[in-house]
Amino acid sequence: MTSSTAPVSGRTTTRLAVLVSEVREAVALGLPPDLTSYLVGERLAPHLGADDLLTAGQRAGDPARYRQHLLHAEDDGGFSVVALVWLPGQRTPVHDHVAWCTTGVHAGTEHERRYRLVPSRDGAPARLTATEDVVNPRGTVCGFAPPGDIHEVRNAGTDVAISLHVYGADLSRLGTSVRRLYARPDD
Repeated sequence: MTSSTAPVSGRTTTRLAVLVSEVREAVALGLPPDLTSYLVGERLAPHLGADDLLTAGQRAGDPARYRQHLLHAEDDGGFSVVALVWLPGQRTPVHDHVAWCTTGVHAGTEHERRYRLVPSRDGAPARLTATEDVVNPRGTVCGFAPPGDIHEVRNAGTDVAISLHVYGADLSRLGTSVRRLYARPDD
């Protein structure tokens, strides 16, 4: 994936520590991934846009590519919290994920294109087809669980965009939440 990744970044703010505790409680319920993602979203939403959630370093971008700041990885590997910082024009490749995810836009606006994989037929290879274009302004929360989580995200605006992602995986060990990359179809 074309992001730069910082190790667990900087100090944990008081608000971030509260968010991690709230996520821990939701994950501990042991519910299916789609329900866990929904409950995590309920906990994430009230923190989005708060000035005291991230440090200045955790809001720093990278001119070459979008940047991932690992904010927390649970000791048991149950979840990780990441801040993604997007400078104008930066985007992900088309990808899917290793685990459930809940995202919330903290600053700016993210544009997302969602895809589905159309199975192969009559010898033709499987192909991606775009299913939805979504604009996610500050405060937007969404969640998903594999399968059916193929998308790309970009900052089409002129301001920095920052989103928080909570993944049901240990990104301190994996380094990324991406399971597979796909060629961008001619949309």
